[in-house]
Amino acid sequence: MASILVVDDDPNNQRMLSYTLRKAGYQVRVASNGQLALDALRQERADFAIIDLAMPVMDGLTFLRQVRADEDMHTLPVIILTASGDDEENHLAMQAGANGFLTKPISSSTILDMVQKMIQG
Repeated sequence: MASILVVDDDPNNQRMLSYTLRKAGYQVRVASNGQLALDALRQERADFAIIDLAMPVMDGLTFLRQVRADEDMHTLPVIILTASGDDEENHLAMQAGANGFLTKPISSSTILDMVQKMIQG
């Protein structure tokens, strides 16, 4: 089963996403900011990442840019989550190489549908 890295600074969002994904049979690792996520990926690859846009230490957009610039990780599929739903944020995320963009609050079925699409290519 696919390995998913969930990156969000809100423990409630971490729990909800982790529960939903694990219940569907995915392996899940969690990080609370972009820097910790990069560190985790360097230790053990994931099949893709779901990352919040607004976080302390390193935000989702900076994480995405660093992943795309890294020779070992540049193909990692990344779904961006945001609470704002701002079209400008969506544009910046897609321009930086995001594979998907979802606005919170998000239903379990929506996240699982997006994950399934990512896995199928």
